[in-house]
Amino acid sequence: MAQSKPLNDVFSYLSWVHAVSGAMGSVIAMSTFYPLDTVRSRLQLEEPEKRKALSTWAILKQLVSEEGFGTLYRGMVPVLESLCISNFVYFYTFHSLKAIRGTARGANQSAAGDLLLGSIAGVVNVFATTPCWVVNTRLKMKGLGHRVKDNTNCYDNLLEGLIHIGRTEGAKGLWAGTMPSLLLVINPAIQFMVYEALKRRLVTNTRSASAVSFFAIGAIAKAIATVMTYPLQLIQTKLRHGNTDKNLPVDSNIVQMLLSILKKQGASGLFRGLEAKLLQTVLTAALMFMTYEKIARFVTRILVSGKK
Repeated sequence: MAQSKPLNDVFSYLSWVHAVSGAMGSVIAMSTFYPLDTVRSRLQLEEPEKRKALSTWAILKQLVSEEGFGTLYRGMVPVLESLCISNFVYFYTFHSLKAIRGTARGANQSAAGDLLLGSIAGVVNVFATTPCWVVNTRLKMKGLGHRVKDNTNCYDNLLEGLIHIGRTEGAKGLWAGTMPSLLLVINPAIQFMVYEALKRRLVTNTRSASAVSFFAIGAIAKAIATVMTYPLQLIQTKLRHGNTDKNLPVDSNIVQMLLSILKKQGASGLFRGLEAKLLQTVLTAALMFMTYEKIARFVTRILVSGKK
C-alpha cells in the first residue's frame, strides 16, 4: 500500500532539512552569545539588591571580576544540548504541519495560520524538552541555591541530571515550569508568525536574499515576541530553578510568584533582566535564522542536484 500524502509530508527530507538546519543554527548562535544568557539568568534569579542598576556590560565585568571568566560559560554544554533537541523538535513539527496544511489548502499562507502551527509545534516541544531545560537551568546556577530537595553536586551533565531529578523528584520535578512554558508557546509562535510574514513581504527570492536580510528579519521578530511575553519567561525560569523566596511556599504557582514580585519590586520587577534578555535573545535569534536559512538553502540545493 502506498504511503499517504500527509505521512509523506511529515517524514519528508524537507522536514528533516529544516529541523537539522534549525538545530545547527541555534547551537552556533547560542555559542556566540552565551555570556548574555548567563547575565539574563543571574538577573532573573538573584536578589535585585545584589546587582542593582547595573548595565549588561557592567554585570559581565562584575561576574568576571568576582568569579572568573569561566563563570560566563557555566553550564553551556547542557544548554547547547537542550537547545539542539528543542529546536530540532520545534522546526521539524512546524514545517511538517506547514507541509500538511499546504497539501490540504494549496500554497496559500497566512499570519494566523503560521501562529496556529507555531503554537501547536510549541506545545509538542514543551512536553518533549522541558526536563532538559530544568536540568540545564540548575546546572547553570550551581552555587546560587534553591529550596528544592536537589543537590546539583550529584550531577554534572544533562543525562545524569535527568536521571537524578527523575529519581528524587519524579515527573513533577522534571516538568517543573511546564504551565508557564505552555503559555509561552505564544513566544515562538509570534516569532515565527512575524518572521514568516516579514519574509513573505520583504524577501522576493529566498535563494538570492542576503544574510543581512534574514538577520534583520529574525531580530525584529524575536524582539517583538520577547517584549510581549517577558514576565512569563521570568516566572518560567524561577520555577525551573526552584523557588528561593522564603516568604512563598516551595510549590508556588504562577499567580503567587507574579503577585510576590509586584508587591516587592513593582511592575518593573516583572521586566528585570529584559535588557540582557533582549540583547541575548534578539542577537541569538537573528544569527540563528540567518544560519538556518543558509544551511537549509545549501542542503536543499545538494538534494535537488542529487536527484537530477
